[in-house]
Parts: sequence; structure tokens; C-alpha cells
Amino acid sequence: MSEIAELFYPAVRWDASRGYEGERAGIEQALKLGVGGFILFGGPAEHVAALTEDLHSKSRNPLLIGADLERGAGQQFAGQTALPPLAAIASLGDVQAIRRAAAVSAREARELGINWIYAPDCDLDVEPNNPIIGTRSFGSDPEQVGEYAGAWIDACQAEGVLACAKHFPGHGRTTTDSHKELPRVEESADIVKQTDLVPFRRAIERGVASIMSAHVAFPALDPSGAPATLSREILTNLLREELQFTGLVVTDALIMEGVLGGGEAEAVVRAVGAGCDCLLYPSNIVESELAVRNAIDENRLDGERVHQSIERRKRWARWAALSRETNRPVRDESGWSSQLAEQVVHMVRGKLPALEQPWHLVIVDDDVGGPYPAPSRDPLISTLRAGGVDLSTNGDSAAERGATVIALFGDIRAWKGRPGYSTAAKADVQRTLDNARARDRLIIQFSHPRLADELDVDAPILCAWGGEAVMQRAAARVLLRAVAANSGARSAQAAG
Repeated sequence: MSEIAELFYPAVRWDASRGYEGERAGIEQALKLGVGGFILFGGPAEHVAALTEDLHSKSRNPLLIGADLERGAGQQFAGQTALPPLAAIASLGDVQAIRRAAAVSAREARELGINWIYAPDCDLDVEPNNPIIGTRSFGSDPEQVGEYAGAWIDACQAEGVLACAKHFPGHGRTTTDSHKELPRVEESADIVKQTDLVPFRRAIERGVASIMSAHVAFPALDPSGAPATLSREILTNLLREELQFTGLVVTDALIMEGVLGGGEAEAVVRAVGAGCDCLLYPSNIVESELAVRNAIDENRLDGERVHQSIERRKRWARWAALSRETNRPVRDESGWSSQLAEQVVHMVRGKLPALEQPWHLVIVDDDVGGPYPAPSRDPLISTLRAGGVDLSTNGDSAAERGATVIALFGDIRAWKGRPGYSTAAKADVQRTLDNARARDRLIIQFSHPRLADELDVDAPILCAWGGEAVMQRAAARVLLRAVAANSGARSAQAAG
């Protein structure tokens, strides 16, 4: 067991057929080495809680166990509360809703044994061609994003869970995806400091526990062109010294191509040298730990600086452990989250039509393909049918009676490398409308509101922000209310 292993946070993924069983050997190896924690992906809540209890009990170090929960614990873990994207909540202009969203996420995370949330996203949504941020951001205004991020951090850490402002110094201006390649931001240092850094300054002022680096090059900040994760100029000179951040600096995932130009072992050594305390999602802990140890022996890395990172990690892990021992009740917030999701669903083009029944629902799914399965579209269908809608799916959209409803799914997904709809998806929408004979037509857009501008069609568009189940159900309920209102109006007219 080596203290150096505390720098590392390997991933543990749930598998639909095997659960966590396929991860057991890797978990045991990581615990034996003495890692600082883990990042978890997926799983039913009861299995997650059992896993984290096992991890905490077996580790000789207090662990930091994290997860990407920007949209609530239900984003990753079945049975927990799912929330709309941060951009959708921010669109309401209600700081208290943001605080409550963070508190709900943190309470449920803590109940599962997770004490570190990799949120909030502090990036600015300023580049329409950005393929990876979009609805994850609170918006485009630096001060507003800073205010909302600060509120999220306050509420999260008040529950005893570490928050993480990401992706420093900003991922919002990129036009390529750091999962696939190294993006470059060519803006001047003055513009970056006056805009992109504002939310991070606010996060630091609010005492954020951690900041995640971006695998993005900023030549104006570091002429070497190194990604921020590997840049001493950006992480030490700018973040530590100029902005006076004293918390944990954590890398974005080390499986991403934007940081792997020289291989994982070299990236790990350079990240530690740049100022990173926590190395997230390494694929080979043994080789990476050995690379850091050798770099210290060869004076490529300062052993004292590495020790400072380890001590900084220990302090935050002890802070989180104290919270874990506090018995705090977790309330059922599913009703509130459902109401919140309905609030953010809105028309972005035209007025909501009457939608005479039967409805001919055509699903155009631009989220299929890539390495991960698309989310189920059943929540939309089953909620509409449970509400009494006479519904056919992907059938005869050319029927004379009823309404043609297109459900267009176009979430930002890492494998796409683009923010907008594919040519094929747009063609499918147009073809469906061309074939539709029914008077009533509607597009439900499960993606960023601005993507409606890509649709040169004559049909009203309802925006539901994202394709997750909570937003599918919310969109369905909004439509069901409209149906009920229209039915009531027709009954009143008939009676009159």
C-alpha cells in the first residue's frame, strides 16, 4: 500500500446483466493499493448503497466516492430523484429552485454513501457549435452563471457533500469534444478572465471543495498549447496563485483523448506536476501509480508537492466522513422534481394545437448509435396512454383523422461530436410532416431550445430540454393537461 495511490479514483460501472460483479477484481486491487476513492456509474439504489458500504468498510483510508449527478442522483442511479438539466432549471430564474435541486441531489447521494458530486457545471453556454456543454450549463451570462453555481455549491456542501466546479478554465467555447480530441480556445487571456473565469471565481468565494480541470488548450493562458489538465501555468499559476484556490484540483476523466497524447502514464505525471491533487478515472492504476513514484525518484516531480496533495485529500475525506456519520432524514422529492420538470417545458415556436385524437406518434431518435444504448422512450408513450390518449406509434402518420405528433430526441452525447440534429433526423421530421394529412401537428423537441432553429418546418415546437425519463413524462403531462382543457372547452361550448 502506497500513499501515492490516494491520488487515484478508478471507475466502477454497473452492468445490466452482471451488476458490479465484473468490477470486483479491480475494486479489490484498488483497495489493496490504497486509492483515494472511486467514481461510480449506474446501478439500482440499493446495490449502490451496498457497494459503497463495502468500499468504506474495507478501505484503510477515508474514501471520496463521487458521481456525475448534474441532473440529480437519478441521473445515474435507478430509484433516485431525477431532475431537469441545469439550463432548464436556470431558465426559471429561481435561485431557490437551484438550491433545492442541489440539496436533493446531495442528500440522496449521501444516503447512498456518495460524498462527492462532480457538479455544478460552471461553463458558459456561449458557443452554439459546442458539442458537449449545451444544457449542462446554467447559461451564457457570466455573473448569472456564477450566482447560480454559487447557490448550487452552498446547498450541496451544506448537506456534507463535496461539490465540484467544472471544467476550469472553461469548456463552453470549444467546438470539438475533449472525449475525442484536444480542443483549443483561441480567445485572448483578457476575454477568458473577464468572462469564462467569473463563475469559477464565484465558486471559490463560496468555498467550493473541488475544481475539475478541462482537457482543453488555451494558448493565450499557456503558449505551450498543453491542455489545462497538464498545464502548470493554468492550474498552479492561475488557479492556485492568482485565484487563490485552496481546495482539491481534480482531473477530468483520464480515458479522454484530449489528455492522452503521450499515453496515460505520461498524462498522470504531467497532471500531478501541473497541480492536480486527484486523478479521475485512470484505466491502469498500477502503471500510473508506478509512473508517479518513478517521477518522484527521478526528480521530475516534487515529492513534497505530491505529499501536499495527499494531505489536502485527507482533510476533505475526513470532512465528508464526519457528515456520513450524521443521521439526516432524506425526504421523497419525486413530486417536487416532477412539478419542476413540467415548469420548464415550454413552446419555442407557435401555439400548442388542440391535438384531436387519435394521435399518430412518430419517434425520430437522433440519440441512437454510439457506445451506449439510447434511453427508453417508453416513459413518453406509457404516460400518454395512461392519461387516456388514443395513441399509435410510428404507424400511419398519413391518416386523415387526429393529430401527428413527432417526438424528436437530440440530446448532447459525447460520441456525436456535434451539438445539433443529424441530416437524417431533420429529413425524417420533414418527411413525416410532408406525409401528414391531419390538421393538427406538433413537434416535441427533447433537446436545447436553440436547436429549434435547425428545423425549417411549418409546425409548432414544444421544448422539453432533454430525453431523460423525467422530461419525457413531464412533456406528456403538459400535453395531457392541454387535452383536458380542450375537452372542457368543447363541452362548455356544446352545453352553451
